[in-house]
Amino acid sequence: MKRRKLILALTLTASIAAIAASGCSNPESSTSETSTPTEDSDAKTLVMATSADYPPYEFYETAKGEGKPIGFDIDIATYITKELGYELEVKDMDFNGIIPALQSERADFAMSGMTPTEERKQSVDFSSIYYDAKNTIVTIEGSAYKSYKELAGKKVGVQLGTTQAEEAKTKAEEVGGITIEPRNKISDLIQEVKAGRIDAAIIEDTVAKGYIKTNPDLVFTEIEESGELSGSAIAFPKDSELVDKFEAVLQEMKENGELEKLVQKWFEDYYEK
Repeated sequence: MKRRKLILALTLTASIAAIAASGCSNPESSTSETSTPTEDSDAKTLVMATSADYPPYEFYETAKGEGKPIGFDIDIATYITKELGYELEVKDMDFNGIIPALQSERADFAMSGMTPTEERKQSVDFSSIYYDAKNTIVTIEGSAYKSYKELAGKKVGVQLGTTQAEEAKTKAEEVGGITIEPRNKISDLIQEVKAGRIDAAIIEDTVAKGYIKTNPDLVFTEIEESGELSGSAIAFPKDSELVDKFEAVLQEMKENGELEKLVQKWFEDYYEK
């Protein structure tokens, strides 16, 4: 009798163990399937390349760069990808690494206040322009400069790979005596100006406003002889099928007022907070 009870107990224990093991294995299997991308799930997530040091286009709310980037470009990208049925992943990198990321297909598109210059068009495709801005000279308060001529004999900072860098280089050759100091990030330029290691920096006006807001010892002046409006567009790998899809939604945003709402949010309300 005892042997029979023992066998029954062992059988019951084994059954319970088997059920428990089965119950534990289901979530792992589900997680494994979820975490292993299928062809569909790959197509449903788009990677956006950006340089999140460019408020209010894209930036971190904390000085340490914690959390997720926010800003004008992020909101536009979120709206467009949602309308098209995609998830969005934002990948932060140095600005001069964005086009190589598109070319190597490490990103599906890029938004970073990027101007569609003829040189860039040789490497990537662009949407239409969604926002225009002007270039400014940022410097320490009390020593504002209004033109490149006034920067003769000065050290002038620019962000690598930007249209501001191209313009400053051209103007430096025309004026003479200007030393161009390239840096990877706008925040680096701001710190260099504050520390006195460079005399001024060439930065887009909308971006300069954000940095001046948190650095009251700095001022910015629109450059008198600056070129045409520096428009921003969405960049894509060459021949990407996303160009037409994004452009259609971008035009809808212009027509239905959604783009204007974001302009109000990030370029007007943002500076009044």
